[in-house]
Amino acid sequence: MNFTEFGLDERLLKGIEAAGYEVCTPVQEQVIKASVNYEGAKGPDLYVQSQTGTGKTAAYLIAVISGMLKPENAGKKCLILAPTRELAVQIEEEAKVLVGTSALEAFSVYGGVGYEKQIANLKKGVDIIIGTPGRVIDLNEGGNLDLSNAHFCVIDEADRMFD
Repeated sequence: MNFTEFGLDERLLKGIEAAGYEVCTPVQEQVIKASVNYEGAKGPDLYVQSQTGTGKTAAYLIAVISGMLKPENAGKKCLILAPTRELAVQIEEEAKVLVGTSALEAFSVYGGVGYEKQIANLKKGVDIIIGTPGRVIDLNEGGNLDLSNAHFCVIDEADRMFD
């Protein structure tokens, strides 16, 4: 199935095209179908398990971005938790391409670096916040990360984080 067959927002389709995606992998097709066909603003709760390299990250990013672009979700945020700094940065890079021309902003926060730049970027306004649990907790407890408007949440590699 092609990404163009889902009736996705044109801004998102531009991001998908920029990422070089045309044909869905099976996991992408299942996740996107479940999310775009869901009635209501919230979207479905999904548990996805698939081999590395099958396109899970793109699947959930496309589903989340599609949901965020619905008029009833204007201004809603997304929190994506990742177990490592490397994965958080990888997700951020993919999200920045996939948001296309939507004006949604993605940014990652993680430990091992200073807080100043991360806080400054958060204050500018970030729609998709990708972070490691420790840094997200630190920024939230310090009053620098407001999660009250987080409408979407993804826990990437949840099995690793629960270990």
